[in-house]
Amino acid sequence: MAPLSSPRPAPRPATPPGPVARYPGELLFKLSRARIAFFRELVAGHGDVVRVRLGRQTLVVLAHPDDIRDVLVTHQKRFRKGQALERARVVIGNGLLTSEGDIHLRQRRLVQPAFHRAHIAAYGDAMTTAAMVTQAQWHDGMTLDMHEAMMHVTLTIVAATLFGADVGRERTEIGNALDTLFASFDFGFSPLSGLLDLLPTARKRRFQVAKARLDATITRLIAERRASDTDSGDLLSMLLHATDTEGDGGGMSDQQLRDEALTLFLAGHETTANALTWTWLLLARHPGAERALHAEIDAVLGDRLPTMDDMAQLPITRATIAESMRLYPPAYVIGRRAAEPHVVRQYTFAPRTIFLLPTFLVHRDPRWWPEPDAFRPERWLDGDAAAARPKLAYVPFGAGTRICVGEQFAWMEAMLVLATFARRWRVRVDGPDPALDPIITLRPKGGLAARLERR
Repeated sequence: MAPLSSPRPAPRPATPPGPVARYPGELLFKLSRARIAFFRELVAGHGDVVRVRLGRQTLVVLAHPDDIRDVLVTHQKRFRKGQALERARVVIGNGLLTSEGDIHLRQRRLVQPAFHRAHIAAYGDAMTTAAMVTQAQWHDGMTLDMHEAMMHVTLTIVAATLFGADVGRERTEIGNALDTLFASFDFGFSPLSGLLDLLPTARKRRFQVAKARLDATITRLIAERRASDTDSGDLLSMLLHATDTEGDGGGMSDQQLRDEALTLFLAGHETTANALTWTWLLLARHPGAERALHAEIDAVLGDRLPTMDDMAQLPITRATIAESMRLYPPAYVIGRRAAEPHVVRQYTFAPRTIFLLPTFLVHRDPRWWPEPDAFRPERWLDGDAAAARPKLAYVPFGAGTRICVGEQFAWMEAMLVLATFARRWRVRVDGPDPALDPIITLRPKGGLAARLERR
């Protein structure tokens, strides 16, 4: 009798699972028009590693923190920025957000000292002053677009802290130009964006006008600072005087200075304004969390304005913002393009594969977050729960050497602005929640219609 043979193991698939288009262009349409819903559909239907074919381009969606850590931290040198930020180079040049390799490392060495705690502490007054000037125009029962108001505040703050300037007279034009540019970045998700850029479209003309408008503002502010030859203590002064002590000993060229200034100008207000807007919506929907926030602010601050020294005494304020960025991360997806082969579990992906890391989904994954869709700031006050989660289950500022250089600045800005407003005001949202508008950051579609109540 022949010996029984053990069953042969089933062969492992060469490629991960993924969707099959029912008609040409279906997957591209979903990616372009319903991005977060598409990511949710992919992960729910196919798991933590999903392959999507768009013509000749391969996209891979990774939804597990360990796989995300491999891309952003462990093997970060294998990757370059994703397609949307490659496109952003047309606007902001070779700044920290878009530069690669040795150029990025040198620029980070030059920029990083400007964001050390000792330097950003001096910006607290500018942050609370901008909030106070804004709320001086508010009155009880007033209705307004809260997203527009937060964009107004953070634009004022970045102009004051970066350039030591008041852009009040230009604020509307600058805001409109920024909206146009962010819409252009969104277009960069399309694999066809490079081809369509060659056509003389109305979108392209709007883009060129917006870029010229912002370039003119940045160039003027830099020229004024060079002409004055003074150290005003703002970020621009630090960039002008920065030297690469660990490298060639040199500083920034005029072009590098322009690129970094524009990068900070764009990124320095958009993400914080979005985070604050979603925070106001969540507080309006959760009166218990709002009461806890107000009680802490009243106990710590009384009638005075917050300062950076108060931040350690405002754990509920910080937890409120942290939970808001969990549910509505401004950087709702992180993109990387492989520069060399990369292995994920049993799958090997070729160079130029685009990896998409949907932080919006990871932040709401029930494996790491009990009641994942609930707004619970108190979860951030539980150190044991935080220690039990994979570290990259929460990545609002990215990770690795490309983690946001302005993270501490953003935390201080968000906390001081929220505390300054919440000392005197409640925000009420009477209508439905705004739809998600996932452009390059996660905005509320159509803004946030709100009503003010004086406390």
